[in-house]
Amino acid sequence: MKIAIASGKGGTGKTTVATNLAYVASRNGQSVAYLDCDVEEPNGHIFLKPEITDRKPVGSPIPQVDAEKCTLCGQCGEICQYSAIVRVGEKVLVYPELCHGCGGCSLVCSDGAITELSQEIGVLETGRAGNIAFAQGLLNIGQPMSPPVIRAVKSTGFRANLTVIDAPPGTSCPVIEAVHGADFVILVTEPTPFGFHDLQLAVEMVRVLRLPMGVVINRAGLNGTDVRSYCNARQIPILQEIPDDRKLAEAYSRGVMACEALPQYQTVFAGLLKTVMKE
Repeated sequence: MKIAIASGKGGTGKTTVATNLAYVASRNGQSVAYLDCDVEEPNGHIFLKPEITDRKPVGSPIPQVDAEKCTLCGQCGEICQYSAIVRVGEKVLVYPELCHGCGGCSLVCSDGAITELSQEIGVLETGRAGNIAFAQGLLNIGQPMSPPVIRAVKSTGFRANLTVIDAPPGTSCPVIEAVHGADFVILVTEPTPFGFHDLQLAVEMVRVLRLPMGVVINRAGLNGTDVRSYCNARQIPILQEIPDDRKLAEAYSRGVMACEALPQYQTVFAGLLKTVMKE
């Protein structure tokens, strides 16, 4: 089973939920894989403290145009939805920072004028955190396209009963790439105006992808009436409410998982895992 942990905004406690879910599942004897797909700023390693055993570069294909073979037909520019390759007068220009690496331009080039060269955009690291298989991606500074690195993280090939995918925050392409193919999506939110607003965006994103989902309300001691009413009205299950606990925040600031610092949270996250399995 693949569970993706996502959120409409950063700072809601997404990694807290993801790492502790992986922890309690591994303690219960399940084989677990943790995939940190928040490749612009992965922080699951702070809590799981894995031993990294392999590190390899991640590349993205960038088109190269052979001017001698090119007949300026313009088909490459027509298929590219991001204007990464365009015909301008008597030239074909390539903008690598806009390229998504789909390979469409080389497929439609009947003259064989387009080849692809791999440009390194990040790194894939794999290892183990105790009984948990661990993988994380690191996007190189200045690189705008994270989906290829996310795909590399998801293609590690770990064989596990439970795969926990820690997705990036937001609702844009990186998040969609991370949650795509998941069996269930947990949306982590907080009972604040910003949290509620971005939760609504995240719900619409998951519904477009037609994935089953549920909500975890973090810092639940705050007023969460709007969030609860919204979820109830749209028949979105509230899977768990994590209290606004100062001790939990202190443990997080030290890089210690809730289940290790405060044993009572093992019951909380074990209950969450059981509820998700039922859903």
